[in-house]
Amino acid sequence: MGMSLFPIHVKKQSGIFDLYECLKDGLRSGHLEILSGDVIVVSTKFAAISEGRIIQNNTIHVSDHAQCISDIYRIKSETAEVILRESDYILGGMNGFVLTSASGMMAPNAGVDASNAGHDNLILYPASPHKTAEALRRRVFLDTGMLVGIILADSRLMPGRVGTVGVAVSCTGLSPVIDMRGHLDLDKRPLKVTFQAVADSMASASNYVMGEGSQSTPYVIVRESGAVTGGHTMPDNSMYVDPTQCIYRRSLGML
Repeated sequence: MGMSLFPIHVKKQSGIFDLYECLKDGLRSGHLEILSGDVIVVSTKFAAISEGRIIQNNTIHVSDHAQCISDIYRIKSETAEVILRESDYILGGMNGFVLTSASGMMAPNAGVDASNAGHDNLILYPASPHKTAEALRRRVFLDTGMLVGIILADSRLMPGRVGTVGVAVSCTGLSPVIDMRGHLDLDKRPLKVTFQAVADSMASASNYVMGEGSQSTPYVIVRESGAVTGGHTMPDNSMYVDPTQCIYRRSLGML
């Protein structure tokens, strides 16, 4: 049996809510259940909403630095201020977007998004994505006894490509990458640099099922992936490459 994906539809949520209870409601409505070995992919923005990580533009004090960023990249000054707060540093940008680095991950606008946030609001990432994922994994185990993996997924632009794909912002209960170095290719030659991005691959497949509009599908169950390792977890930085080893950043001089 091959890997299968099961989207979970839920009602639109506003304000702080229980991420696991909402998942259970969606499972009941869809006549689905969680099995050991499942990977539950959750929209990062939906997880952030559950934690109240929404900020109103009219409450934001704009600094001089943010106003400068706003003028250069032609984005709202309030958005520029939040991007600065959420970023470690800014790498560059273009009209409407700022390319940032935060906790080792490159992201346009530091993941700050106005979609599905309500009028004149901004959604941030969860304050601690790894803790959010781990808390959900433990809730599932304590309630059902099932060992699952959790991935918090967001959509992301790829260099030189049109459209978005999924990316794992955080994961727990599975190894996010598989080291393929030393494995043989079809010609029996050992692989020298290959790592398989397991969490990102599942995030991207799930992102396609979730959609980018009004589908209201913030959860996807990935079944028969063979990736779940039970209680084993790895730090999120195991998914990130050092800037000095990133071909895009080195080639563009973005160190």
